[in-house]
Amino acid sequence: MKLLPERIVCLTTETVEVLYMLGEQDRIVGISGYTIRPEIARREKPKVSAFTTANIDKILALKPDLIFGFSNLQADIAAELIKAGIEVHVFNQRSIDDILRMIITTGRLVGASEKAKSIVENLTLQITEARQVGNSLPHKPSVYFEEWNDPMMCSIRWAAELIDIAGGEDCFPELSQFHSARERVVTPAQVLERMPDIIIGSWCGKKFQPRDVMLREGWGAIPAVKNKMVFEIKSADILQPGPSVFTYGLKQLETIFKQWEKIQ
Repeated sequence: MKLLPERIVCLTTETVEVLYMLGEQDRIVGISGYTIRPEIARREKPKVSAFTTANIDKILALKPDLIFGFSNLQADIAAELIKAGIEVHVFNQRSIDDILRMIITTGRLVGASEKAKSIVENLTLQITEARQVGNSLPHKPSVYFEEWNDPMMCSIRWAAELIDIAGGEDCFPELSQFHSARERVVTPAQVLERMPDIIIGSWCGKKFQPRDVMLREGWGAIPAVKNKMVFEIKSADILQPGPSVFTYGLKQLETIFKQWEKIQ
């Protein structure tokens, strides 16, 4: 009798990363082509989807007994798989707490609850230590975090929370409550009004161009541009809401903030 899923397809990279951390990677039979970590997954697992599209026939041919998805953007894919009789679990993590809960839930679904709890405990300790360092900074930089440039989108919730943990302040805190990127669109003039100390770009799917950002009309007056405090954090390190946002994204924020502190 099968009590746990044995053949899992992961439609985004976050659950792939978690399953490998849990030592349950042998259950994975298919992944998204956008999977980043761990590197070995990209080499050894079949690619069956992008992000908003999937090869349903290819997925069904793998005979999965569980599909992991992420967000409302995969709702149509999930619906098609459910209609085909497949069990689907779609996460929708948008905050730090949501990410940690996703790890716990993934562990429960594959019978690895204790390992999942241990991972979350270690990440929580890492967050606590980072917050202590952040709280010790003499100044709190105002940070404009841009996830897309046309239109300009910013302040995705978990990134705003990571900025706070590392000792900064997101310069559009009122926007982080919105799930939809369309509700987090700002204009160059609005950013100019907020005068951020640091600008961080993480354009999902393409390389950030700091020179183009600094040449936006009027932005020469922004402290971040004046002091050349314009940085990229790759989207794989901070825009994919899984363990990597702590092990890669948070650490880069800490480094950037320390560099900014040196010029104060």
